[in-house]
Order: sequence, then C-alpha cells, then structure tokens
Amino acid sequence: MSLAEIILALVTLQRAGELVLARYHTQRLLAQGAIELSPRHYPLIVTVHTAWLIVLWGLGRHQPINILALALYLLLQILRCWVLWTLGHRWTTRIIVLPGAPLVTTGPYRFLSHPNYAVVTGEIALLPLALHLPVTALMFTLLNAMALTLRIRAENRALRTQKSSTS
Repeated sequence: MSLAEIILALVTLQRAGELVLARYHTQRLLAQGAIELSPRHYPLIVTVHTAWLIVLWGLGRHQPINILALALYLLLQILRCWVLWTLGHRWTTRIIVLPGAPLVTTGPYRFLSHPNYAVVTGEIALLPLALHLPVTALMFTLLNAMALTLRIRAENRALRTQKSSTS
C-alpha cells in the first residue's frame, strides 16, 4: 500500500466516522425538539465530498506526497477537532436548530461565523495538492465554493431564526 493510499484510507475513514457521528447527533437533536432547516441542498454537499474522495482515489492513490501541503492539511485537522469539540453534541452535517438553545460563541466561533467551512475549504484544496493534483484542487475548490454559497446562506438564515428565538 502506498503512502498516498494510506492517507486516502485514513481520510475516507475519518469522513465515514464523521457521518456516523453527525447522524447520531442529528437524531439526538431531533428527539429534543430540534428542526432541520433547508435540507434540499444537503445532497449537493454530499455529492461534492463523495466525488472529491472518488477522484482522489482514482487519480492520487499512487502519487508522491507534497509534504508541505500534507502538513498544512494535518494542521487543519487540529482546527477541525477544535470545531467538533466546541460544538459537541450540536455538531452535525445538516442545519439543525434547537429552539431556545443559545448560539455557540466560544472556541473558533469567537473568530469566525463558520470555522468548519473554512477548514473544509482548506481541506478540499490541500489534500489534492498534497497528491500533486492541482487541477483537481482547483476544480473541487470551485465546486465546493458553489455548494458552500448555498449552504452558508441557508445556515445564516437559520442562525438569524435561532438568534431571534433566544432574544
């Protein structure tokens, strides 16, 4: 197994684990009376991320590794963990609003409204660069930007709703 295949396997397992965790959190939140907002764009998000992994496996599994890009990608994993830790049981891959719950304003949310999306944007670009796939990095950065434009607009509407319900 090549180093690139090991990296891709670890990233794939990480993403699969996150989906399991997100589903668990979503079910718990819904059971507590939370509601999902703007679910129609969710399949687009899943499609972009799935296609990204498929293309990386197809084109990158035998590539040499760009150590600098990989190091930056690994640094982003620290930020990803900080986001997940900060949100705790409220972290999910969907837009879930728990009425009456205060907005999270600690951790990386002190500095950015959407730190997870900043991390994802970096990951989408850096992992292909770590595998010497600059065209893939550019293509998926653009696709991700389009998907995140929809997502962030929807999430900002949800956050405004949440903020007004706790005021």
